[in-house]
Amino acid sequence: MLFENLWTLENAAALVTLTAMELVLGIDNIVFIAIVSGRLPAGQREKARRLGLFGAMFLRIALLLTIAAMMRLTAPLFHLLSHPVSGRDLILLAGGLFLIAKATHEIHNKLEGTGEEAGRKGTGKATFGAVIFQILVLDLVFSIDSIITAVGMARHVGVMIVAIVLAVGAMMLFAGAVSAFIDRHPTLKMLALSFLLLIGVMLVAEGFGKHIERGYIYFAMGFSLFVELLNLKVRRASGT
Repeated sequence: MLFENLWTLENAAALVTLTAMELVLGIDNIVFIAIVSGRLPAGQREKARRLGLFGAMFLRIALLLTIAAMMRLTAPLFHLLSHPVSGRDLILLAGGLFLIAKATHEIHNKLEGTGEEAGRKGTGKATFGAVIFQILVLDLVFSIDSIITAVGMARHVGVMIVAIVLAVGAMMLFAGAVSAFIDRHPTLKMLALSFLLLIGVMLVAEGFGKHIERGYIYFAMGFSLFVELLNLKVRRASGT
């Protein structure tokens, strides 16, 4: 049984650790969701965020229930320039390239002035469905590392499932506030797009076996955000 003997001291400690890890790694996801959902009409954004995250939660659980297949993703499939390439590497490479292309396209639209108008005209099931699909795909990419790590940290699959449910619930709670804040401040949207480029490069590097400590990435993102918040405060104080 998945949830048999779940509530032990060891499992409780693993649950707290895994939930915190999922939330920290989910910061990337929240930023991406804020950018993607912002292209929809205002009335559809909240629904898209919730449906995307809800579907992503079941996708993560499905991945957990195929632990054996997940662990085989680290086995080399072929060699590229003497570097062994695994299924996990391919997913990271594809996700990183997608993020770089997506962020570049959004920055282009923002600077050329075509993105806002396109966003206002973005209606219909195809656009809404495309946003949901992008949220699901990127959540899969972002969750690969955390799921593999979770498999190594916790012995109880039920603990991993509960941690995912709690983390996604928290993301649903804060995604709307983050999205609204970014929408109110255009410079923050540009900063968020720069974060996506940074994350995309990191994923591509990891796909080629070049590990980059995420602490450095999060420090750079945090410092940049701190500076921009100071700029916003100065502009507000000066009335500009």
